[in-house]
Amino acid sequence: MSDPSARALLRVRLDFAYDGTDFSGWAAQPGRRTVEAELSAALTTVLRAPEPVRLTVAGRTDAGVHARGQVAHADVDAEAWGRLPGRADRAPSEAAVSRLRGVLPVDIVVRRAAPAPEGFDARFSALRRRYLYRLCDAPARLDPLRRHDTVVSRHPLDVEALDAAARSLVGFHDFAAFCKRREGASTVRTLLEYSWRRLDDGTLAATVVADAFCHSMVRSLVGAVVPVGEGRRAVSWPAQVMAAAQRDPAVAVMPPHGLSLEEVVYPPEEDLAARAEQARAVRTLDA
Repeated sequence: MSDPSARALLRVRLDFAYDGTDFSGWAAQPGRRTVEAELSAALTTVLRAPEPVRLTVAGRTDAGVHARGQVAHADVDAEAWGRLPGRADRAPSEAAVSRLRGVLPVDIVVRRAAPAPEGFDARFSALRRRYLYRLCDAPARLDPLRRHDTVVSRHPLDVEALDAAARSLVGFHDFAAFCKRREGASTVRTLLEYSWRRLDDGTLAATVVADAFCHSMVRSLVGAVVPVGEGRRAVSWPAQVMAAAQRDPAVAVMPPHGLSLEEVVYPPEEDLAARAEQARAVRTLDA
């Protein structure tokens, strides 16, 4: 018999979306329903893998957080991948999406599954991630069909004040004031965009883009500017909190269900490996 460990592996990129309402986040946890566990189980089933398929994701989302543009990769048995179409006249990538749709729950949708370019790493090759946060400051106007992705604010919010405070945080900074610290992990990030606008339906929407995010960073960034929008804090206050580089109890970590990962952007194929190497380096303000 052939040694299973000697089988050729193929790295596959998965582009997918999920409604995070009924999940305890991305990461697999014993006794809890998670996106990682569901997707791994589905891949293991369709590939008939002897061991659970392991996944590396672009951005780990917390319990209740949604995703429209999530990306992951998995290293799978190349022969098993090639067998996916069976007798059907279609490519393995097409067969993978179809077969996964047949076994995944309705709150996860795989949009694309295809061999990844050389050097691709879903997490470390990413150039930037874009998140959306939705707030409704007029509860009587809340669309009940959007209750799982829109947070209700108890007070009216000034969108211009929100936007001005948000933009003051853009740049290369230590975001320790807005992150849950992890031993040995850097909190230095490049916030590429943070802006607010009012949508046609009256909902307030924040766009938050960075090269990477640390734990709870986006929801804390939203929580830092809401008091400004309410008129309780000056526009300069969030930047002062950031400069202090330590958690401020006055900054609320906003509810998770208003947050969605919208997009993960990668460089051209020839730059994927270099980007991954660069992203693995520990960042400091002096770097």
